Amino acid sequence: MAHILIMPRQGNTVESCIITAWKVSEGDTVTPETTVAEVETDKAAFEVPAGAAGTVLKLLYAEGDDVPVLKPIAVIGERGEEWLKGLGTGDQGLGKKESILESISPSQHAQLANDNPQSPVPSPQSPSSPRARNLAAKEALPLEAVPTGTGPGGRIIERDVAAALQNRPALTAAAKAAGPGAVPSAGSGIGGRVTLSDIHSPPLPTPHSPLPNGTITETPLKGIRKIIADRMIKSLAESAQFTLNASAPAAKLQEFRAGAKVQGGLGEELGFSKITINDLILFAVSRTLPRFPFMNAHKIGDTIKTFERVHLGVAVDTPRGLMVPVIRNANLLSLAQISAEAKRLAASCQSGSVNPDELSGSTFSVTNLGSLGITSFTPVLNTPEVAILGVCSIEMKPVMQEKQEAAAHPLPIPHSLFSVNFEPHIGFSLTINHQAVDGAPAARFLKALGDAIAHIDLLLAAG
Repeated sequence: MAHILIMPRQGNTVESCIITAWKVSEGDTVTPETTVAEVETDKAAFEVPAGAAGTVLKLLYAEGDDVPVLKPIAVIGERGEEWLKGLGTGDQGLGKKESILESISPSQHAQLANDNPQSPVPSPQSPSSPRARNLAAKEALPLEAVPTGTGPGGRIIERDVAAALQNRPALTAAAKAAGPGAVPSAGSGIGGRVTLSDIHSPPLPTPHSPLPNGTITETPLKGIRKIIADRMIKSLAESAQFTLNASAPAAKLQEFRAGAKVQGGLGEELGFSKITINDLILFAVSRTLPRFPFMNAHKIGDTIKTFERVHLGVAVDTPRGLMVPVIRNANLLSLAQISAEAKRLAASCQSGSVNPDELSGSTFSVTNLGSLGITSFTPVLNTPEVAILGVCSIEMKPVMQEKQEAAAHPLPIPHSLFSVNFEPHIGFSLTINHQAVDGAPAARFLKALGDAIAHIDLLLAAG
């Protein structure tokens, strides 16, 4: 009996993996320990072993395919064995075959007749599978819009419907509720989504523009980049994002950082020599959030969940794209512990060895572009979180100070009794989901965080 190799589940939160490379070819001999494929999620990369000795009879997906976990990806058996026949016979076996055929890459179906001339694919009982019809109905896609069926005997299967949906712009809920119908090539909603009015109004003609001069390179949006792109547009489409910008005095931050770096000093003795400005920000956030539980929350449907513990998501720039590992129970950790955990998680992300479960479950996220000189930006929510803090660069800003003689001067105090000094300030950009948090409460949180940063020495003393 053939061994069916399935896509393993990489962590409790991972729903699918992308096959980045096949390490074997059909006809190769493998042992249980042989690496058959390299796969990755939007979070980390992994190797998939064969799990059984034998010959690779069939690879069911192509490189670059995004495969749901626990789906078959390859068939391993005895040399010369027909891979379809090896799946079993009878009613139970037929169902197993159809289940696998339903899930494999469309590019593999074109080869089935040649690969298995003696074992034809079972004839379909209907022109489309139940899963295909359910998905089409859910997405308001007429089955007539699916050009061809790649299932047994030309049957339309779920993957065919999914492929057709990729070539059609996304629909709003109201547009879907209107039922299957003609959909324009682009919509007027957020991210090009087709609205109800788009369906009932003729689309405007697209103006013609000449091609620009020079070489044009087209790069398909796929793999991790596509997953990140889909998550970003989903975040914007499902939440009312609103950004507040502020700054806080950074002199105490810089003083602590400079003192901790002194060789042979107290900072080195206490293990603070590798503390960064970002570590101090994370510490301040972890101590401020418990006072504002509505910021340490998730919005899921019509429910808002607030959390007692602070699980900080920390954005990390990696060669594979943006990753957000989580510092668990940050409000219970010391500065040194937060710093060590942040560095460990960042290193794991950059090397591709991070555990997928370390990349989920955050209740509030922090993303820092300050080292790149960014003075203000609009962070995108890591949904279902209701807030994300963007950390900006440190700049010198003018601060008006009252001279000593102004205290005894009658009101109004003339401008000559004030002086202007330039002091370092660190910028913050706080994005909130306005569905869950109003502007004024969010501003109070941002002010409290700024006060904590301005007096970081006192915050550290309090623990």
